[in-house]
Amino acid sequence: MTGTLYLVPVPIGNPADITLRALETLRSVDLVAAEDTRHFLTLQRAHGLTARSISLHDHNEAARVPELVALMQQGTSVAVVSDAGTPVLSDPGYRLVLATIEAGIGVISLPGASAITTSLAGSALPPVPFRFCGFPPRAAGPRMSFYQGLSADPATLVLFEAPHRLLASLRDAQAALGNRSACLARNLTKPHERYLRGTLATLIVGLQAEGTVRGECTVLIAGASRELQRQGRAASVAEAADAATILLAKGAPPRAVTALLTTTFGLSRRKAYEIAHRRGGQE
Repeated sequence: MTGTLYLVPVPIGNPADITLRALETLRSVDLVAAEDTRHFLTLQRAHGLTARSISLHDHNEAARVPELVALMQQGTSVAVVSDAGTPVLSDPGYRLVLATIEAGIGVISLPGASAITTSLAGSALPPVPFRFCGFPPRAAGPRMSFYQGLSADPATLVLFEAPHRLLASLRDAQAALGNRSACLARNLTKPHERYLRGTLATLIVGLQAEGTVRGECTVLIAGASRELQRQGRAASVAEAADAATILLAKGAPPRAVTALLTTTFGLSRRKAYEIAHRRGGQE
């Protein structure tokens, strides 16, 4: 008899979010293929799991696949887990799933935690349809092309981004898509969970005011819609005024605020100057 491949979601932050079925599966399998065995060790300690684990990540998946398929052909049951959430989605495992199915071995995908659906439900953006876009390209040119390719898509866009690239990525998104409604979800299910909702310009200003950007980031952007785009333009002046208040309160000079309002919110220099200096006088 052959073994079975199980795709097992693990918590995206709070260890209590693991399902009873996931725990039952991780206790019953012969081997766990983990994206990072050190992360899995933390989960093992939290829930008393004892299964043997080996690594399965982007850099060794090609070599691991034949090994794991051979083990399953000999009767070994294998569970795949990522560092957080559902495996295969922007994580290792896709090539193993294909090879397992081609070998005639059963694949069972368990339901469970996912930053995609968790953030979508709390974003206040239309949940249907939505498109999961994974991670944008790291380099500026390909990243801009990536966003431009999504400009006509009516679905809510859901993507992951590294914190050190987040600001540059949001600026490219605004340049390619316009100032759409958007939401940034960080550290989901953790004590410092935070949602920032508004428009792309709102998110950019909020992150600039923070300084160093930290946390695991899921970005959601409204799909192509003339109505949403009209709403975004109408809200720009009010949002710019709010952003100016925040920046000036943190000590930003009116001249710098004026420049930011023109580039981020698309205001005329005259309007941006008026907002920045009026708010400066009020403060």
